[in-house]
Amino acid sequence: MKAVIQRVFQAGLCVGGEKISEISCGLVCYLGIGRGDGERELAWLSRKVAGLRIFPDAQGKMNLSAIDTQAEILVVSQFTLYGDIRNGYRPGFSAAEIPELAEPMYERFCVELEKHGIKKVARGVFGADMTITQTNQGPVTIILEIEPKVI
Repeated sequence: MKAVIQRVFQAGLCVGGEKISEISCGLVCYLGIGRGDGERELAWLSRKVAGLRIFPDAQGKMNLSAIDTQAEILVVSQFTLYGDIRNGYRPGFSAAEIPELAEPMYERFCVELEKHGIKKVARGVFGADMTITQTNQGPVTIILEIEPKVI
């Protein structure tokens, strides 16, 4: 699993011109699910995103998490995080999980964030062509990745 996390003042997501979801101060989480990802990866990444200490404390130091600040999170499914451009210029996506397995993992990831104490977890529309607007804060962008455990 991979995630690109951006701290934002606000974000909104539309599909076909219709607003689907929005958040105020919080995080936008672009989530990629790779082949072989399972419960271990899901548990680690959801805990890490919820607990990332990337919000400023009273002294301005990044020391608080989304849980601490009651921040909201917009989670957007992003298979293109698995784009492989080692050969040529057109990305290949063979390392991304197939949609039939990735969609339930995406939904479970959102539920896990809620279980970790995130008050609002907004969602995109899995597999849709989405328009996302966001006002970044900082900017703060964190890339998280955990490889599937090979047995």
